[in-house]
Amino acid sequence: MTSDTIISIFLGIGLAASVGFRVFLPLFALSLAAYFNIWELNESWQWVGSLATLITLGVATVVEIFAYFIPWVDNILDSLAIPLAAIAGTAVMVSTVADLDPIVTWSLAIIAGGGTATAIKGAGATSRLASTASTGGLANPIVSTVETGTAFVVSIASIFAPILAAVLVIIILIIVFRIYRKLRPRPKT
Repeated sequence: MTSDTIISIFLGIGLAASVGFRVFLPLFALSLAAYFNIWELNESWQWVGSLATLITLGVATVVEIFAYFIPWVDNILDSLAIPLAAIAGTAVMVSTVADLDPIVTWSLAIIAGGGTATAIKGAGATSRLASTASTGGLANPIVSTVETGTAFVVSIASIFAPILAAVLVIIILIIVFRIYRKLRPRPKT
């Protein structure tokens, strides 16, 4: 495995983790990076760097970010976003991983990309439900701000410093699983 391949895997994992917080923001960041030739995508994913895709993902990003600031709508979005996060997490891994056999690429994409995005989105949805239940949704905009900020930071780190992004993903996963353990329902004995 070359260093370019390893860096591309870190990029994919970082963007997949970002997808767990906001589905469209990391895709928009990847589209920007491809459009401005900051990052080269796999041959079959070159369309992600087109102007039409950039505009579409930009609009979708803005709509998604603002929709998460509406209490109760954010909970509905989380329900829809869990399967979308799995798909988008897989897609960003496939689009960025370089120089690997297709079987290895798709396996990595499904496990590391889709799995990471789904784990983060699932834990985030659980924390939002807890926030809604405990504050009537009043604290949800704070949760949304943190999630959007995290998605932005990890997306930028993924594109410009993929190794740092991988470290951030590990830290985020540790935090997410600790929060999830605290918030999950306990079995009745």
